[in-house]
Amino acid sequence: MLNRSHKPSRRTVIAATAAAGVAATTSMGSARAAGGGTPSKELFGRLADGTRVHVWTVANGGTRLQVLSYGGIIHSLEVPDRRGHTANIALGFDNLADYAAKSPFFGGLIGRYGNRIAGGKFTLDGAGYQLPLNDGVNSLHGGTKGFDKQMWHIEPLTRGSDRGLVLSRISPDGEMGYPGTLRVQVTYTLTQHGEWRIDYEATTDRATVINLTSHTYFNLAGEGSGSVYDHTLELAAARYTPVGSSLIPTGDLPRVSGTPFDFRRAKAIGADIREADQQLVYGKGFDHNWALDKGITARPEYALTLADPGSGRVMKMYTTEPGLQFYSGNQLDGTLAGTSGKLYRQGDALCLEAQHYPDSPNQPAFPSTVLRPGQTYRTTTVHAFSSR
Repeated sequence: MLNRSHKPSRRTVIAATAAAGVAATTSMGSARAAGGGTPSKELFGRLADGTRVHVWTVANGGTRLQVLSYGGIIHSLEVPDRRGHTANIALGFDNLADYAAKSPFFGGLIGRYGNRIAGGKFTLDGAGYQLPLNDGVNSLHGGTKGFDKQMWHIEPLTRGSDRGLVLSRISPDGEMGYPGTLRVQVTYTLTQHGEWRIDYEATTDRATVINLTSHTYFNLAGEGSGSVYDHTLELAAARYTPVGSSLIPTGDLPRVSGTPFDFRRAKAIGADIREADQQLVYGKGFDHNWALDKGITARPEYALTLADPGSGRVMKMYTTEPGLQFYSGNQLDGTLAGTSGKLYRQGDALCLEAQHYPDSPNQPAFPSTVLRPGQTYRTTTVHAFSSR
C-alpha cells in the first residue's frame, strides 16, 4: 500500500494504443488495448553475439509498458492525456544496436550501484575494491557493463487485477569489481488503476554495497516533443546534497531555501535552471540528489509531483528510498535519434531516480548501502499517473 499524503486521482479512460518502437529486425505487431490482458513478448533484435532480446508488453488500467530483456530497459511507457490521447512518455531507441552501443542509460535497470562512486573505490570491512571508471574519474551506474547492459530472465506476472513482469539475474562475485554473488529480482507491476510499481529485492553471500534504481527519461508531453522546461516539479525535500566539480557529493546537507534547488512548491523546471549558481555550473543544469523529508520508510511514501501543463499529464512518485536524483537531461546534445525519429536535445527529458545517496560507500554520514549475508535488500517505488 501507498502512504498517500498526496492521493493520485483514478483514471477511467482505457485507451487503445498502437505498438511502439520497432527494431530493424522485427515487427512489433498490431495495436493492443491498454486493458489488463496477459503480458506478451516478441523478438526485438539480436546482440552482436547472437543473443536474442525480447520486448515484453504489459497493459493495465490505461497504462502500457514495454520492457526489454536486455538491461531490463523501459522501452516505452504509454499513458493518456486529459483528452484520453495516449503517448509514449519515455525516451528510447527504435533498435537494439543503439541501446547496446550509445544509450545514456535510457530506461535502464541500474545496478549494482546507481549513481556515482568517487574514484570508483570503496572500502568495506577493511578490504578495498576498485570499480571501472566510466564517468571521468568516477564509477557511474554500476560501471562499464552494469545491470542495464546485462540480460535478464523475465517471467509474466498475473496476480488478481495486477499485471506485470518479474525480472531476475545472478550477478557473480567480482562482477564490475563488486564483492559477493548477488541474486536479484525486480518486479514491474501495473495496477488496475494504471500505477507502475517497481519492487527491488536482492540477497548476497558476501558483504557488498547495493543501490538499485530505474533510469527512465520522462517527457510527459510525449517522447520527441521537445523541452520539458515547462513541466512543473514539486519535490518533498528541504535539503539536498551539493557536489564538487566531478559531481561527487561534498557530504554537506544544506537547506534548499533561497536556492534554485527549492522545489518544495511546484515550479517550472526551467524557472531557475539558467541561474548563475556554481552547483548548476557543475551539473550543466540539475544533476543532484535531494534528501527526501520522509527518509527511509517501510512503505512507499510521497516524494514528488511532475506535471505537464500542455497535455495535462501528471505523475506522482512514492518510494521507500531516502533520496531522489533529479537529472534535467543536460547531456542530451542532438546526436541521438529516438523512437519517434526525432533528435533529442538538451532538456528534452528528465530523470527522477529514487535511490540512496550517491557515493554512500565513502560517506559514513549518509544512509548505509551495505548488504550482508542473511539480509534481504528491499525497496519499492510507485509511479501514479493521472491528468488534469
